[in-house]
Amino acid sequence: MSPTSTPIKILVIDDQEQNRAFARATLEDEGYEVVLAASGEEGIDRFQDHAPDCVLLDVRMPGIDGFATCARIRELPHGAETPVVFLTAQRDLDTFDSALRAGGDDFLTKPVRPTELLLRVQSSLKLRRAYVSNREYVDLLRQQRDDLMRLQLQKERLMGFVVHDLKNPVSNIDLQAQLLARDRLSADAREAGAHIREEVRSLMRLLLNLLDLSKSEEGRLVPARAVIDLSALVREVCDALGGRAKAREISLRQVVETTSLAADRDLLRRVLENLLENALRHAPLNSVVTVTARSGPGGIELGVADAGEGVPLALREAIFDRFVQVDKPEQATNRSGRGLGLAFCRIAVEAHGGRIWVEDAQPGAQFLLSIPNGD
Repeated sequence: MSPTSTPIKILVIDDQEQNRAFARATLEDEGYEVVLAASGEEGIDRFQDHAPDCVLLDVRMPGIDGFATCARIRELPHGAETPVVFLTAQRDLDTFDSALRAGGDDFLTKPVRPTELLLRVQSSLKLRRAYVSNREYVDLLRQQRDDLMRLQLQKERLMGFVVHDLKNPVSNIDLQAQLLARDRLSADAREAGAHIREEVRSLMRLLLNLLDLSKSEEGRLVPARAVIDLSALVREVCDALGGRAKAREISLRQVVETTSLAADRDLLRRVLENLLENALRHAPLNSVVTVTARSGPGGIELGVADAGEGVPLALREAIFDRFVQVDKPEQATNRSGRGLGLAFCRIAVEAHGGRIWVEDAQPGAQFLLSIPNGD
């Protein structure tokens, strides 16, 4: 966009003030002119007054919702050719199909990152310009895009069903392993039962991680906060993975300097289990893995440190993305395992309003997370 050209005008319709402020700041930084509306009714009025080049439209609003607002906009002068990008916390096939039926051009799931928002606005504007000159080709591209999105949402729904159905047989395996470990058999049989339980717990963590990642995409991962005894929680996590540490001749060290935190106990326990499992996978034999809890500037800070290979500086952000693996050239192991454990850790910590990062442990890696202690 050249400095002398007329700014492209974007209408943002959202009942949440923070969402409007986010969109305005993101778009105005790129030179767009932004018009705001706090409801569907107000958005229709603003559309008629300002004739925007693109509309960002929230789905769930009091009064007339986003779908009805879009349908009304399509009936206005210039409304049929103006791109409408839906913003929603509901990532599911029904919402996507409803957005298309209402006349939406694109579909963005909250929370939206600034770069993603800009790219979608730019692509919608380009697609609309291309549509004027080559409607048949653009219609084909849009249909292919919508088919791919629908396939992705169907895959996510299927994954949720499969993971949910796998929980029962995995729980039954764990129960049978408990009986085996407690039975009056040989020491080897009891030890085998204990190992089975460890692997089953690891598998259950993977299943729950997948479920929570799916919930996060749909905006349904909401922590149930309560005051947690951090000393007991850290001890419980270390005990659960103690057998794995013992097998690798690794010592677990607990340094708990603060004793309580208001958080979702189940989510936080699984975050620590994922971080500790990751550390044990990469810690050298006969080394020490340290779990810490202390007060920090942003709230309560927890950490897990090992003396392994560490994480390259260039990958310290990407390692928390799904399916990212930091491979060691000489080994088949990787720092992020299946590529889901650390992704789960980030979405669980961010759901608490916190952050997670990795630093050098000199040697090794130290994974740290900070959660505001808002009791």
